[in-house]
Amino acid sequence: MDFELNDEQKMFRETLRDFADKEIAPVAPEWERTGRYPTEIVEGLRDLGLFGLNVPEEYGGLGADRVSYALAFEEIARAWLGAAGLFGPHSVACVLIARHGTAEQKERYLPRMATGELRSGICLTEPGAGTDLQGIATAAVRDGDHYVVTGAKTWITNARVAGVLPVLVKTGRAERAHEGMSVLLVDTSSPGFRVTRDLPKLGYKGPETCELVLDEVRVPVAGLLGGEEGRGLQQVLGGLEIGRINIAARAVGVAQAAYEAALGYSREREAFGRPISDFQAIQLKLADMATEIQAARLLTYWAADRAETTGGRVDMEAGMAKMYASEVAIRCALESMRVHGGYGYSAEFVVERLYRDAPLMAIGEGTNDVQRLVIAKALVSGGGRLGW
Repeated sequence: MDFELNDEQKMFRETLRDFADKEIAPVAPEWERTGRYPTEIVEGLRDLGLFGLNVPEEYGGLGADRVSYALAFEEIARAWLGAAGLFGPHSVACVLIARHGTAEQKERYLPRMATGELRSGICLTEPGAGTDLQGIATAAVRDGDHYVVTGAKTWITNARVAGVLPVLVKTGRAERAHEGMSVLLVDTSSPGFRVTRDLPKLGYKGPETCELVLDEVRVPVAGLLGGEEGRGLQQVLGGLEIGRINIAARAVGVAQAAYEAALGYSREREAFGRPISDFQAIQLKLADMATEIQAARLLTYWAADRAETTGGRVDMEAGMAKMYASEVAIRCALESMRVHGGYGYSAEFVVERLYRDAPLMAIGEGTNDVQRLVIAKALVSGGGRLGW
């Protein structure tokens, strides 16, 4: 049992931390406030190869192990959650194509996705279907060598900058709903594909999050992910599982930033002639935050390592990590605000942004209540167990 990162992972983490501290953290407050798109950060992520985290080396990607994958999101989110969103959904799209794509699809998309030349996201949620993906209404009707796609999607991150989007659609009727669902790789320049608006958000500023319409968009049959209808729900659930590891890691990064802000402020702020870090009430908050963050971090790395070593589904482990880490991020953001007192409510201090960002992780990639059901199902069925 080894709780240490290997030398390659340590070097990767230090490179990421240096980039985040120098290139992201200094500009995040102003760019978040003004809604400025972080083009320069995108270029930096390209230079680091982060768009190719989940692209195999044979296609020009990093082919990173899952722990390194988690490290990337933790370190970038620690500086600014929005910056992690620039390549988060893209990384899940890469998983879908790398795992399930045909040879032609991999050759066509993965090399350009690895460099960030071609950007992507995941196109699942609809105005009437979020948690229950089997309730989607977007339909794809076969017409010769094309599918004609009609429907609407919402909460799609990076929709305006994506060149291709994996879109979950219904390609047929089946006794069991999931058997009629497929994923189509949609070229966003196709006639009928239209981003209708950017959704206003409490936090998670930086990347755009959009509603879009597909109005009889023609997608070549060659764009059917894996070349087989009826596999879509299984494909996206496997991708979301890896996505939950990145959400858990982002939550750890936000929680770490909240803790660091509280610790630093407590050492500088004085009350009654002493730094407030001398007061037991503050010390108890810091101790609880530090302990919960480390527990969340280890749970996240454990889920990532299990995904790497088993090569199979880790629904329970990823669900545990995402659920716990996201709740820790929310608690730590609030506790950090309390340590800051009135200044914690000011937009001049980073904790105000962290407090707005943290709730996203409890919702994104499947709500925490859904994660509890996933965990319980694994335990009750015997497919998951505690201990070694």
